Amino acid sequence: MSDIEIAQRAQMKPIIELARDRLGIPAGELDPYGHYKAKLSLDYIERLADRPSGKLILVTAISPTPAGEGKTTTTVGLGDALNRLGNKAMICLREPALGPCFGVKGGAAGGGYAQVVPMEDINLHFTGDFHAVGAAHNLLSAMIDNHIHHENGLNLDLRQIHWNRVMDMNDRALRDIVVGLGGTANGFPRQDGFDIVAASEVMAILCLSNSLKELKERLGNILVGYARGNNRPIFACEINAHGAMAALLKDALRPNLVQTLENNPVFVHGGPFANIAHGCNSVIATKTALKLADYVVTEAGFGADLGAEKFIDIKCRKAGIQPDAVVLVATVRALKFHGGVPIKDLQTENVAALESGFVNLARHLHNMQEHFGLPCIVGINHFTSDTEAEVDLLTRKVEHLGSKAIVCQHWAEGGKGAEELAREVLATLRAGKPNCRFLYDEHEPLWEKIKTVATKLYGAANIEADIKARQQLQQLSEEYSHFPVCIAKTQYSFSNDPNVKGAPNGHVLSIREVRPSHGAEFVVAICGSMMTMPGLPKTPAAENIDIGEDGRITGLF
Repeated sequence: MSDIEIAQRAQMKPIIELARDRLGIPAGELDPYGHYKAKLSLDYIERLADRPSGKLILVTAISPTPAGEGKTTTTVGLGDALNRLGNKAMICLREPALGPCFGVKGGAAGGGYAQVVPMEDINLHFTGDFHAVGAAHNLLSAMIDNHIHHENGLNLDLRQIHWNRVMDMNDRALRDIVVGLGGTANGFPRQDGFDIVAASEVMAILCLSNSLKELKERLGNILVGYARGNNRPIFACEINAHGAMAALLKDALRPNLVQTLENNPVFVHGGPFANIAHGCNSVIATKTALKLADYVVTEAGFGADLGAEKFIDIKCRKAGIQPDAVVLVATVRALKFHGGVPIKDLQTENVAALESGFVNLARHLHNMQEHFGLPCIVGINHFTSDTEAEVDLLTRKVEHLGSKAIVCQHWAEGGKGAEELAREVLATLRAGKPNCRFLYDEHEPLWEKIKTVATKLYGAANIEADIKARQQLQQLSEEYSHFPVCIAKTQYSFSNDPNVKGAPNGHVLSIREVRPSHGAEFVVAICGSMMTMPGLPKTPAAENIDIGEDGRITGLF
């Protein structure tokens, strides 16, 4: 059966009952959205503060390929397996964006028998959090143009407005637009553009805020542009937009509780992309889960060079948390792809290509162990085409690097297929607390922070930027040098070029643009040809999605 067919046959428990029996959450602390999803009260979350925190397990992966790695599937399988072994475990995931769902990626709720349900709801609208983020973001956009139209008392420079509009769809035609056409009644014409909601600073702020108070303060600190003449920075609080934006987001800040196919509790909350944002679920969901469970399994988007780096250097730095262990997901198929095998031939045994592509896994493993000081287990997400010779080679090469590789079959078997991985994770946690460290010091200049990430994690020889980007970095370094950096680059390679596989060395990371996220408190460096508004492929996934007369959705995966 397809993923959606498996999900549609799930025997779900009413979410109020699940929360009471598994987590001890009273019914009055939840607002159900139907029978199988609910939002948790912020007041209840505050009352958990004095409880001890559980152990945090981060699931990351090798550089993604069209063959698929199954990071979310492994996260769900591991969480189910920990519960099967008698532990109290929770899972924390990001919310899927509609754009990729209808574009290339499809859904993002796991796969096979390691899924989060209700799958269709999670992938399509869910509890409306993405819509709330988009509405809050675009409210500020509208109020900026309204302020300019009505005499522009803040003297905003129309050439230096740093606040695009957003929508939760892949639409390349909206990347660069002109607004205000049609005469004076429509405002002043100026260049504008759209980003996807997952790239919005409002999404980042939502996912880094611990309370409504902090959320409102961060929204007020959004840099919207500069004044004419003196280049004075102008913030959202001066437009008087932050109060209304926070009002739109009051429910979106509350974590969403759902369940796996095996009826284990999951928070699915927040959804910043990892290739153009910081790629982690919300701080409030993760910290709440740590108070409710002994073990929390969470993921960071795309490969470890993006998601895991930002999880540690941005999320953990801001939230005061750290992972106790890391699972690095890999597949034989993906490593053969990194070794030069085309997609159509990945099911054929090719030990030589696997050995060649192993360098990608080796670099990610080295980065986790040496640069971040974290114990790392390799989870081999098993496919039926994997041969004994390939699995044996991969296992031996991982062990040679001082780690363990565990073959996992959670896609086919659910939690049962990840029990060996769960036992290895538990053994690692019992071995002692890791010496987790950040990649760079927060007081280093922005240029040096970007260079450190590029040279240490990506294998680059250096970084480069044109005059405009250098000037942006120099200007921002005067006020924001203590901010972490969020590097927006292709997820498919350690380099700027998505076609360069394996583990390239000696390349130069090219910085095209720098954007300050003053409210989220990090600086975004956009590299190479990375776009903050993706486009649809020639044959988008939306062409295969349909709904029957009985209301049953098909084609969603």
